[in-house]
Amino acid sequence: MTRVLVVEDDPQLVRALVINMQARQYGVDAAPDGATALRLAAARQPDVVVLDLGLPDMDGVEVIKALRGWTRVPVLVLSARTASDEKVAALDAGADDYITKPFSMNELLARLRAAVRRTEALPMAPETTMVTTSDFTIDLLAKKATRGGRDIRLTPTEWHLLEILVCMPWWTRSGSNSSRSLACAPAASNTAHCSAGTPAWSRTAR
Repeated sequence: MTRVLVVEDDPQLVRALVINMQARQYGVDAAPDGATALRLAAARQPDVVVLDLGLPDMDGVEVIKALRGWTRVPVLVLSARTASDEKVAALDAGADDYITKPFSMNELLARLRAAVRRTEALPMAPETTMVTTSDFTIDLLAKKATRGGRDIRLTPTEWHLLEILVCMPWWTRSGSNSSRSLACAPAASNTAHCSAGTPAWSRTAR
C-alpha cells in the first residue's frame, strides 16, 4: 500500500484529503505541524509527502530542507502562497511539485499518482534512520539514543529537538568528506542536561 504523509494544520482539509486518499487505497498519516511531520517521516517512511507551507511551528520550506537532508521522498507542496518567488523557494529547497489552493482534488490525486510512478521508476536507495557519530548512536525508528552502549534518557522535548537537528540538511551523514559530532553533557544518571545558557545537545562540524 502506498503511504502518504499529509502535513496540514487545517482539520477540515485534512479530513477531506484523508477520506479521498483512503477511498483510493492509500495509507494516510497526518501531521498538524513541522516537528510532527519530521517525526512521522522518520518513523513511517511515507512514499509521498503532501505539505502545506504555512505551518504553526516552522515554515514548510524548512520542513522540505530537513527531509532532503536524509530522504528523497517526493514532496508535493499544497499551499495558498501564489507568488512566483515563494514557489521557486519551495522547488529549490527540494519540492517535486507545487499546487496552489484552492485546488482540484482530482488534479491533486493525479499529481500524487504521477509522483508515485516517478518514484517506482527510480532505483531503490535505503533511507537513513540510524545516525552514528564517534560518541552517539541515534535510532530514529526506535526513538533511542545511546552512548557507549548505554541508553540516554531524554524528555519528549529533547527528543523532538534532536530529531529535527539530525534531519536538517547541514547534518552531514557518514561517508562524506566532512565529520560531525553530537555533544551532550550527561548527568550522573546518564540523562542529557545542560548548564545555564548551554543547550543539552549541540552540533559541531569540522
